[in-house]
Amino acid sequence: MNPLLQDFNTAPFSKISNTDYKPAIKKAIKIAKVEIEEIVNNSEKPSFENTTVALDFTGEKLDRITSIFFNLNSAETNDEIQKIAQEVSPWLSEFRNDITLNEALFKRVKSVFDIRETLDLNPEQKMLLDKQYKGFARNGANLKEEDKNKLRKIDTELSKLSLKFGENVLAETNAFELHITAEKDLSGLPESVIEAAKEVANSKEKEGWVFTLDYPSYIPFLTYADNRELRKKLAIAAGKKGFQKNEFNNEQIVLEIVNLRHQRANLLGYTTHAHFVLEERMAETPENVIEFSNELLAKAKPAAKKEFEELENYAKKLDGIDQLQKWDGAYYSEKLKKEIFDLDQELLKPYFKLENVIDGVFEISSRLYDLKFEEVFTIDKYHEDVKTYNVTDTNGNFIAVFYADFHPRKGKRNGAWMTSYKSQQIKNGVNERPQVSIVCNFTKPTETKPSLLTFNEVTTLFHEFGHALHGMLANTTYKSLSGTSVYWDFVELPSQVLENWCYEKEALALFAKHYETGEVIPMKYVEKIKESASFHEGMQTLRQLSFGLLDMQWHGQDPTKISAVKEFENEAFAETRLYPDVAENSMSTAFSHIFQGGYSAGYYSYKWAEVLDADAFEYFLEEGIFNKEVATKFKENVLSKGGTEKPMELYKRFRGKEPKPDALLKRAGLI
Repeated sequence: MNPLLQDFNTAPFSKISNTDYKPAIKKAIKIAKVEIEEIVNNSEKPSFENTTVALDFTGEKLDRITSIFFNLNSAETNDEIQKIAQEVSPWLSEFRNDITLNEALFKRVKSVFDIRETLDLNPEQKMLLDKQYKGFARNGANLKEEDKNKLRKIDTELSKLSLKFGENVLAETNAFELHITAEKDLSGLPESVIEAAKEVANSKEKEGWVFTLDYPSYIPFLTYADNRELRKKLAIAAGKKGFQKNEFNNEQIVLEIVNLRHQRANLLGYTTHAHFVLEERMAETPENVIEFSNELLAKAKPAAKKEFEELENYAKKLDGIDQLQKWDGAYYSEKLKKEIFDLDQELLKPYFKLENVIDGVFEISSRLYDLKFEEVFTIDKYHEDVKTYNVTDTNGNFIAVFYADFHPRKGKRNGAWMTSYKSQQIKNGVNERPQVSIVCNFTKPTETKPSLLTFNEVTTLFHEFGHALHGMLANTTYKSLSGTSVYWDFVELPSQVLENWCYEKEALALFAKHYETGEVIPMKYVEKIKESASFHEGMQTLRQLSFGLLDMQWHGQDPTKISAVKEFENEAFAETRLYPDVAENSMSTAFSHIFQGGYSAGYYSYKWAEVLDADAFEYFLEEGIFNKEVATKFKENVLSKGGTEKPMELYKRFRGKEPKPDALLKRAGLI
């Protein structure tokens, strides 16, 4: 029996073999199609219950199976799983199109939508109906048959291309290694980084030390290695991903993706892909995004230029370097930061043992939102590194299942993300609770040391956990509006706001304890962490804005005339460039956020959400960072509400007013 087709609560990972996926997905599509047919063939007049609600409950089995499959394709993949992904992705995009282009179904949805004013619906019901109708209209339901077929072709092609894009980036990441055999070349690197590189070398049965393009290896090397030539070698290798004359080149794929997206938008009656995307975002239009970005750019650019000049002078004074290059930035920045703030990231790491940080984020969530986390060993998992927890509230009510997967390995993509295995919803009077997961890439424990996090990794853990809280505390009726199913430029608010607790001494005192002595992190370090938080914030802001503006350039205009990825990119970066260009590097060919993830025409939302998060946290600072009243307001109006109302309405209900960028600019030291 296929374990994926049985009824299960948590994913039956240990029972699944790769051969189960395709038949299970095929069968689940069939089941979902039958559910759709039942709605279409219902002889009763279309109503909110028999059409809108019924449609939201369809495809549950398919959702559960594909969430398992695609989560593993990111966290624990192999050649076989990647091959299955290439095969099943077109099936799924065809199935989605079968729904959105099903005329009889759309007719029912539209007839309910047309009488919405007479139905006495609550805000959540209105939102569900609106979202459903737009789901059809924005996916071609109002198109002529011939155009519907064009749309299907485009969608199938796009799903294949974005998968291929991601596979190429992963292949290029895995293909490169910096193999060091001379000990002098390790100069400047912290002991823990050297030890980790030794273990990688051992695992590859090589002498010496191996550094890779995985972030826990790559970032420390660029930050600490004294050997400039080797930093250059590693940085150029990272920048070349998808931009080499080999089978993993992504240039053509990038051009095909942006052109297909543009065609798709035109077909649906939108000027560009960005116009299409932003209709369903807080920002609303490309013009608003550009205006928002330029407003921040005007504040950040003078600061960034000044910071860059200071850094360049510092590198010149220290090592006689005339021209600061991309592989010098992190290195001299870290040295200068250490000099100004007398703050060494390596000195902080012993206070951030992974287990303590996890306990810390749990304790903070408990104080704010009355949650309890209990590690359990009875839940099936896909890798021995994964930790599993039952989450309850302080009254013992079950809230969620939580999975956490913290360390890099061969089948796992870079970065950190939150995902879910089951959405929360209320069905047949039962509040079905969610199953949520976070996946990160933190340094593994070694024989002599536990996993000790950099401060940056601590904030990453809090960030992903903020997303997880959004998923776990979901309390809505319909699954398609639950948890993180919100406007994309609102989704980063819960994650980014939680990062703020990492900088507060009251919060740090709970978990930042030396792994050997148990001593709480000295307050002078906390002061320095706070002071240094806005160090080079001008350059950081400029960098983020440059990515957002590049994304808007790709998606906010007609791309048919673009022939060279690199040339186009250079023009897009003209206003935000600080470092000299590296001819053999390209950002776009490995810009997975916009070409593989869901951030196309949406990368600006990181900065957008920062404005929200700084404004929201200011409220906590005014009342106390563990103030129950503010926390409850945030939980009730933001974390539990999902996408049941327009985000700005929810935000104003929590905050009492609209957000302003002042809190962010103040925090960043830009005003």
